[in-house]
Amino acid sequence: MDTIDTLVLRALRDWRMAGRRAVLATVVRTWGSSPRPVGAMMALCEDGGVVGSVSGGCIEDDLIDRYTQAYGRGAIPGGPPELLRYGVSADEAHRFGLPCGGTLELLLEFDPDPGSLDRLVVRLDNGELVRREVDCRDGAVQLFGTDAPCDLQFDGARLANTLGPGYRMLLIGAGALAQYLATMAIFNGFKVTVCDPRVEHRTTWAMPDVPLLTEMPDDVVTAFRPDSRTCILALTHDPKLDDLALLEALESPAFYVGAIGSRRNSAARRARFMEHFDATETSLARLRGPIGLYIGSKTPAEIAVSIMAEVLATKNGVVLAPEMDIEAAKAFRELNP
Repeated sequence: MDTIDTLVLRALRDWRMAGRRAVLATVVRTWGSSPRPVGAMMALCEDGGVVGSVSGGCIEDDLIDRYTQAYGRGAIPGGPPELLRYGVSADEAHRFGLPCGGTLELLLEFDPDPGSLDRLVVRLDNGELVRREVDCRDGAVQLFGTDAPCDLQFDGARLANTLGPGYRMLLIGAGALAQYLATMAIFNGFKVTVCDPRVEHRTTWAMPDVPLLTEMPDDVVTAFRPDSRTCILALTHDPKLDDLALLEALESPAFYVGAIGSRRNSAARRARFMEHFDATETSLARLRGPIGLYIGSKTPAEIAVSIMAEVLATKNGVVLAPEMDIEAAKAFRELNP
């Protein structure tokens, strides 16, 4: 499944290549509380078609009214990009559904070049990380390959936005939990790969669109070349499969590395790593286990929900409250039955 950015750009590309007028709106600045982050994008076609989001809905409605419904088909103007600010006054914040004190600024690009959009979409489909730079004076766009993700940059004269590749998830183990987790990850824009060298577990895998690798997990992690948009989860409960893969993952920039298991198993894993692999508390600081948020989950589907929630919280830079941590929550329940 495409990321939301790719969906927006693909729809915009298709509209422009079909000769339709369209506008690309990008959130370039926010002040106070904002419903969508900097970098969020929305594409609007002259006939009112919309893909993506820059707010909870009211700003989208206003843009549709400005450039389609208010003046009829073809109302999207030409010319250089424009800045549009919402939520400056309390009345506007209320009108557009922004939180108290929230303000956001959009850069509107009118009729982006379809050839440039097509080249960008092709590169994103090929898994490239691309920096798209827009000259706000005339709307000229340049595309550059880059090695590392970076935050959107906007100085009033130039917009630089790094796009793709989407977030990736590598699951070690092809059991029922992996299938639930893969399904949720795909719907959240992750490209999922599963690894399991055990024949008996691979035969029940029921997701043909998710690659299923059969090599040893540590070799797969190495070949996967994890980056800062990668998460790696060990789900087998088998040290022969999980241990070396986890140690390899901890050497990478992966934003999330963890393994399923009880608190006792997680503690035993750490002790094993320190005793046999010269790991230290420092080198194991990023290893998560038990993984997931504490929601009282028992079934594979519920456990997948708890794990996916923790992965997303980590991806989004959210520091979770202690009572949501599985180890802390269970320890508290034992002390306070």
